[in-house]
Amino acid sequence: SAPRPAARPTVLLWPDTFTTYLTPGVGRAAVAVLEDAGLRVLVPPRRPCCGLTWISTGQLGRARAVLRRALDVMAPALAAGLPVVVLEPSCAAALRTDLPELLPGDPRARQLASAVRTFAQAVEEYAPDWEPPRIGRPVVGQTHCHQHAVLGDAAERRLRARAGLDGALSGGCCGLAGNFGFERGHYDVSVACAEERLLPSLRAAPPGAEVLADGFSCRTQMAQLAAGDGGPRARHLAEVLAEALVRKPPVP
Repeated sequence: SAPRPAARPTVLLWPDTFTTYLTPGVGRAAVAVLEDAGLRVLVPPRRPCCGLTWISTGQLGRARAVLRRALDVMAPALAAGLPVVVLEPSCAAALRTDLPELLPGDPRARQLASAVRTFAQAVEEYAPDWEPPRIGRPVVGQTHCHQHAVLGDAAERRLRARAGLDGALSGGCCGLAGNFGFERGHYDVSVACAEERLLPSLRAAPPGAEVLADGFSCRTQMAQLAAGDGGPRARHLAEVLAEALVRKPPVP
């Protein structure tokens, strides 16, 4: 008899607040790409939270309580050894570094931190033979500060290159920095940060360039400060790849 096909690798998609409530299209796009890459995608039975809102505002007692509940929700996935795909870089960074520091006595905290993967890291590690759609366009945009500082963006750069998305994203900071740019008295500093590198790179983008930003804050800043320039909206890498899958020729 014919050999049975190997089971598809399974990943758990972390339903972060930004994706769930503000940009659900990013989550749908990520599922489409991950499944096209041959992965089985699950979500937790209840929505956990990384606690970043409380961490970034110094409410560490509340953050610990939120993170303990998240670990309870994630316990079955951790017991099964599933990798956890986190689409929002700020949430991934909180889980990777803040979680084990805030709950050092809970072994599940370090286990979840070790399981966290960005979208591109998951594709590269668990679907190494997948061929992404060939897009063949230049890119501009922003790499999230937490990605620079905690997660690294090597997998993202490699995935973009394989998809024919040529060019580098801007360094520096978009200036929004979570809730910083929304607070009274911070607007001028926020805009000045964006004007240092990000906004000039958008103005100098070649025609047809894809504007990429995996971080919700970065996309928000670009939408609000560069909208008047009439350029394309910034998108998560998963959205760009999922759109191209529709046009991807079938494998013969």
